[in-house]
Amino acid sequence: MTPSPAIDKRQHVVETAYTLFKRAGFHATGIDRIIAEADVAKMTMYRHFPSKDELIVEVLDYRARRFERQLDQLAQEVATPERKIAKILDWHERWFSSPDFHGCLFAHALAEFGDPAHPVFQAVARQKNGLKRRMQAILEAVMPSKRAEGAAAALLMLIEGATLMAQMGEAEAAIDSARKAADAVIASARTAQ
Repeated sequence: MTPSPAIDKRQHVVETAYTLFKRAGFHATGIDRIIAEADVAKMTMYRHFPSKDELIVEVLDYRARRFERQLDQLAQEVATPERKIAKILDWHERWFSSPDFHGCLFAHALAEFGDPAHPVFQAVARQKNGLKRRMQAILEAVMPSKRAEGAAAALLMLIEGATLMAQMGEAEAAIDSARKAADAVIASARTAQ
């Protein structure tokens, strides 16, 4: 079954907004620019997204779903929890060195929308907590849940810090340090009493 033209148009708006937001930011990118770049009518835009905040949330959810699918594929390539975590870091290493790397879209959104009650803030929290839960579930295969939870939180901090360092132009050092620290975090959590 082929998607309807309305779904295609909606997805085109999301992908256009995604490209603009990651390059220029959320507040700096106006709806008129998105409409012009997506080449859609204003009515089409507002029929699909009555507010800019709804569009931003959809863009973040779109990006989160893409990331989750990519990690799902990588997780099937390896068996051990340590290799699954290493694959997540491999993904980040490739991302850091891609010409389209502009830092973390979710971190940028958080910087622009700091109110925890705001839907954009909540979309960011869903994505970051989802990555942490994914790593916790991976680690629960080799350690108790509480230790896996603590290790996953530490791994998320490592990834977030490495992403910031990569954005500052230190991608290679960032990923190397994150890998060493991740190995230490996992080893320590496995042997903790």
